[in-house]
Amino acid sequence: MLDNYNRNINYLRISVTDRCNLRCTYCMPEEGIDLMAHDEILSFEQITDFVKEAVATGINKIRLTGGEPLVRKGIVDLVKLLSDIHGIEEIAMTTNGILLDQFADQLAKAGLRRVNISLDTLNPEKYKKITRLGDIKDVFRGIKAAQKAGLHPVKINCVRMLDADLDDLENLRQFCKSNNLELRFIKQMDLSTGEFSVVEGGEGGNCVECNRIRLTANGKVKPCLFNASEFDSKELGNKEAIDKSINQKPKAGTKNKNGSFYGIGG
Repeated sequence: MLDNYNRNINYLRISVTDRCNLRCTYCMPEEGIDLMAHDEILSFEQITDFVKEAVATGINKIRLTGGEPLVRKGIVDLVKLLSDIHGIEEIAMTTNGILLDQFADQLAKAGLRRVNISLDTLNPEKYKKITRLGDIKDVFRGIKAAQKAGLHPVKINCVRMLDADLDDLENLRQFCKSNNLELRFIKQMDLSTGEFSVVEGGEGGNCVECNRIRLTANGKVKPCLFNASEFDSKELGNKEAIDKSINQKPKAGTKNKNGSFYGIGG
């Protein structure tokens, strides 16, 4: 389905939870957040019904995000449900990789095709400082598990912060090159001020070619990450929420003072 700026909207990002097992400094406060109530979170049946309606409008590509999608109980079952929907050509996931060693093989068998793994440094101490809770060894195990399971390509998402150590970034670049990983640098963003840019090594942040809409864990459909507009699928119904989101998708991102990365999915 084309939006008002002749962009073909065929990509749906689904936040399956606002919960996360890390507390990355650029994403979440150290003390955590006020979580959505469990009864607000979309069930797998509701997500599946939404995707079926989305496919009817031209969606053929899905990415599962969070929070951290692998903390959602039954996530493998959801991947299988979505992969069985006729018209879905690709299912991908963005994860911090901490639990990927446990799930990679099951996810691949269920229909997941590729993963993006967040990794901002190779230095264990820096990684611990950035994530507050993470052990980088878990991420390395997750990367290997993803490759072994046949998820391809495995992409590494590195948030490039303003005070980034250039030697550290070069080490990460060489690590990815040596291990057949695709590296994407994402400059640190700010929803409330509208600070974003095109992803280095990816397509995100390019408003001219943006082909996505987003479904939050509690059922809101968002036409743009950097815009406060959202349409409640529970109130409007899936079709109307999708149609409104596409028809009212802005030409470019501006600001979103009401949103958060952990709640929308980045």
